[in-house]
Amino acid sequence: MTDPQNPAAPEPPQQPAGEPTAPQPPADAPPAAAEVPAAPAAPEYAPPAAEYAAAPAAAAPPAYPAAPPAYPTAPPAAYGAGPDAPVPGRTLGIVAFVLSFFVQLVALVLGIVALVQSRKAGVKNGWALAAIIISAVLMVVAIIVTIIIVSVVLGGLAAACSELGPGVWTLDNGGTITCN
Repeated sequence: MTDPQNPAAPEPPQQPAGEPTAPQPPADAPPAAAEVPAAPAAPEYAPPAAEYAAAPAAAAPPAYPAAPPAYPTAPPAAYGAGPDAPVPGRTLGIVAFVLSFFVQLVALVLGIVALVQSRKAGVKNGWALAAIIISAVLMVVAIIVTIIIVSVVLGGLAAACSELGPGVWTLDNGGTITCN
C-alpha cells in the first residue's frame, strides 16, 4: 500500500507472511553490547504490474496572489526617549514660523534656536527651517522696499527744494520744508 500523501515514495520492505520473525529479548533484559544480528537476505519482488507503473499526477497547488508590499518601519526614537517623546525645538519652530510673517528678526532668531535644538537631538525640524527661510526673505524684501521708499521721498524733497530755493517754506497743508 502506498502513502496517500506521497504516492511516489517507495514502500519499505515488509516481512513475508510465511517467514518467522527473530526472537525479541524481554523488555527488562540489558542490551547486548557486541551482538549484531545478521540481516536477512532481501526477498526478490516482481516488478509492479503495468497498470501501476505510473504514479497518478498530483494536482497543482492553487495560485495565490502576491502578498502586498510591507510598509517601511518608523525611524527609531532618539536615545533615551520613548516612541511618543516630543521633538525638541518643534514648538519653538512653529512659533517662529508664525512670527516670520510679522516680526522677521525675532522669528529668524527663534527659528535658528529651534533648528539647533532639533539637530542636537538628531531629528529634522521643517517648521524651523521654513521660519528661517521665510523671515530671511521677508527681511531682504523689507530692506529693499525701505530703500526704495526713502529714495522716492528724498527725491521728491530734493525736487521741491530745487524749485523753491534755499530757506524755510510753509506748505498749503501746514507742513514746512527746510531747504539748504
